[in-house]
Amino acid sequence: MNMLNQENKYVEIATITAGMMISGDITSEGSLELEGRVTGSISVGGKLKITGGVVGNMQAAEIYTDNAKITGDITCAGGIKIGPSAVVIGDIHAGGAIIAGAVKGNLDIHGPVIVDACAIVMGNIKSKSVQINNGAVIEGICSQCYADVNPVSFFEAFRKDVKSS
Repeated sequence: MNMLNQENKYVEIATITAGMMISGDITSEGSLELEGRVTGSISVGGKLKITGGVVGNMQAAEIYTDNAKITGDITCAGGIKIGPSAVVIGDIHAGGAIIAGAVKGNLDIHGPVIVDACAIVMGNIKSKSVQINNGAVIEGICSQCYADVNPVSFFEAFRKDVKSS
């Protein structure tokens, strides 16, 4: 299947249907919709939509999961959304994240993270900012190490101001 992108160029979208099972790595410059099961690494240049199962590492420009069962590390240049019925066991590296499902692994997100009310996160979160909605369950440490404000510098400057007063 092909569709036009923002630059009016055709982008390839491959589909792995619900009944299909693949053992082996998948590589594509386009996008992929995965409804079936893959045992192997997936690397796509476009968007990756997963509603099936994956055992293996994944890399894509953007990732959306819902009703997915994933075991493996995920790397995403842009944003990732883990839908409410998705389960991920593995580390996630991305530009931004919305977590509504369950994640067992560390999140290293260079932009904002939203942890929705129905989310379960078992792992540490490193990000620019974190929004934790009421009802979310998190077991781990949250660090806003990519934030615009450096807390160490802030308090060192504060201490100097107090001493000079």
